[in-house]
This record gives sequence, C-alpha cells and structure tokens, in this order.
Amino acid sequence: MKPCEEEGLGAAAGGDPWKECMEVAVQLARRAGQIIKKALTEEKLVSTKTSAADLVTETDNFVENVIISALKEKFPCHRFIGEESTAAGSKCVLTDNPTWIIDPIDGTCNFVHRFPTVAVSIGFAVNQELEFGVIYHCTEERLYTGRRGQGAFCNEKRLQVSKETDKSKALILTEIGPKRDPETLKLFLGNMESLLKAQVHGIRVIGSATLALCHLASGAADAYYQFGLHCWDLAAATVIIREAGGIVIDTSGGPLDLMSCRVIAAGTKEMAMFLAQEIQTIHYRRDDEN
Repeated sequence: MKPCEEEGLGAAAGGDPWKECMEVAVQLARRAGQIIKKALTEEKLVSTKTSAADLVTETDNFVENVIISALKEKFPCHRFIGEESTAAGSKCVLTDNPTWIIDPIDGTCNFVHRFPTVAVSIGFAVNQELEFGVIYHCTEERLYTGRRGQGAFCNEKRLQVSKETDKSKALILTEIGPKRDPETLKLFLGNMESLLKAQVHGIRVIGSATLALCHLASGAADAYYQFGLHCWDLAAATVIIREAGGIVIDTSGGPLDLMSCRVIAAGTKEMAMFLAQEIQTIHYRRDDEN
C-alpha cells in the first residue's frame, strides 16, 4: 500500500484521522522549542538583517527544516507552508490537501535580542479549514493546543477567553507590523490613539503575535488586532482562540481570510466589532500573492 493511501485509513475506518498528526506536532514543537531555548543561551546569535524590519536567523531556518523534514518523512503526501521556505520563494497557497502551516520562531526580533517572548507555531488545515494548532512558548515551557471541536489547553489546563464587553475594562494587544514608512506609521499610531481616546484600559505590544493570541485565549487580554501578520502567525492561534470560546475575524468585521495579512480576535463579538469600527486599515499584500 502506498503511503498516501495509508494516510487516509483513519478517516475511512471511521477513526480519528488527525489525532496522530497532532501528537506529532506536539512532539516537534517541544523539540524545536528546546533547540531555540538552547540557542538563546549561546554567546553569539548569527543573524542576517536584510532590512530594519526583516530579521532571519540561522536558528529560524534550522528549526523549520527540522520540523518539515520530520513531517515529510511521516506524512509524505501532505503540503507545507513555512515562513522561511516562503521567504526563499516557495508558493504560499492553501489547497484542500492536508497542509501544515509553520512558524519556526515567532518573535524573531525578540529572539535576536534575547527577549524571552518567543514561540514555535504549528497549524494544520484540511479542505482549507483549520483542524488544530500547537504553540510552544520556548522559555516558559508552556504548550498551547487547540483541536477543532475538542477545546483549547495550556499544559493540559483548559483555556477560556475573557467575556469582557466593556471597552473601558479592556486590555488590547497588537503588533507594529513590518512596514515603517511614514504613512504606515501614521495609520498605526492613529489606530492606537483612536483606541486610547475611546478609553480602553490599556494597549500592549509584546513582539510575538502567536503568544499575544495565546494570552487572549487564556483570558489575560480581551482583544487583539494586527495588520501585516502572516498565515503562519495566525493559523495555530486561530484554532486555540476559537476553541477557548473566542472569535477571530477580518478587520472589516467579516469572516477571517487566513491569507489577508490582517486580523481581529476577541473574547466577545461585541469587543471584536468595537475594534472593527475604531481602527483604519493598513494595506499589505496577501500571502497568496507573494
């Protein structure tokens, strides 16, 4: 029997076809996390800085290769979207085939500066629908997982989003995004100003989109928005937030488009729509156009 045929046996037999995939993802996230944690203690971190906002490290590339090589050996018929392979020219296209969406180091700038908010993110989609997500906070050894229809957890403790609807009590998370031209910065700062004028309780930027979204899933924050993040920043976290009872949508207020490079996530629909009404769009090229 061919490997591709074997991969479909679980579904055909009425079993759980993606349980093994998630178990493998957890193992690889932990393995990658240990590599990253060790690299953070080394005397010198090798980095290539191609622009002020684009940092690529040797560890990034090495970790992605470790993850994808292991997955290809185990699941040879699956497809892969990875941050570093996309940067190297691979097409970023989500099809109906089982697809792994991988960010080997989320928080690369943090990593280069040894700021400890760094994570590995592994998402998995089938028929263009997200099935599960695994995120590992490398320095704190926190494993966040979410499986469609089966809940979200941090180190096996069930996660629950905040149900805050009062903007004056809301802690909002965001990230700056890669573009730093004057017009983009004006829009970015204008969005923060708009929210502060609306009397939100606070705004935070922690340098890792995936971990910010995990904080939202755990109830430590109430909402999140960003322009300029990518599908590999968002895939795993989206499952975790939804399974923790939250909402993930487009910044227009419509359904999430994983390739659009923009997102609003919140614990409640009211908080999500408040953000959609307050913030102005910062335009980025879609992931599937690169």
